[in-house]
Amino acid sequence: MLTHSEIWKAIDTLARSYGLSPSGLARKAGLDPTTFNKSKRITREGKARWPSTESVSKVLRATGASLEEFVAYISGDGTNKVVQRVPVIGYAQAGKEGFFDDAGYPVGNGWDEVEFPNVGDPNAYALEVAGESMEPVYRDGDVVIVSPAAGVRRGDRVVVKTTEGEVMAKELVRQSAIKIELTSINQSHGDRTLAAEDVAFMHRIVWSSQ
Repeated sequence: MLTHSEIWKAIDTLARSYGLSPSGLARKAGLDPTTFNKSKRITREGKARWPSTESVSKVLRATGASLEEFVAYISGDGTNKVVQRVPVIGYAQAGKEGFFDDAGYPVGNGWDEVEFPNVGDPNAYALEVAGESMEPVYRDGDVVIVSPAAGVRRGDRVVVKTTEGEVMAKELVRQSAIKIELTSINQSHGDRTLAAEDVAFMHRIVWSSQ
């Protein structure tokens, strides 16, 4: 299982490999220079804090490092003990029959795969974004990592599939036993309210490659 210290160590290693300090890496990525400071890694209550996926994504883009390179820094000794292989599902495929089982887990084999830090969910999958309906957060060709096991709360970005086969990425506004209210990531597209019985599954997005 992935730990806080392994992620922070990978960030420090990434910075050094590009001749930067953690604060220099943050500045290069357009972040507050204190984003990766030691003091930011622990909450006031003394609990370990995870770096945000957005900040990690920004430093990868700023340095030109790949996700695979970052994963290698996490595994450190080359054993990839904290890495899992995640199937990549095309956006169009996700809406078709036969690509998910009744529990909403991806099924079958022959998928393209990406290596990703172990999120503790063997059913995690990657969804390749198509079109502009999720801009400006997710663009055509971006890959998002989705975890069926992750808890979903208000404000989370989620992938939703309806019983009719429609697949969408939205932000959860409210969920009850009767309905699910979603707001569009791209504000030019309308918000949605779905009857709970019409939703096949709703999974949380835990990472994006943008």
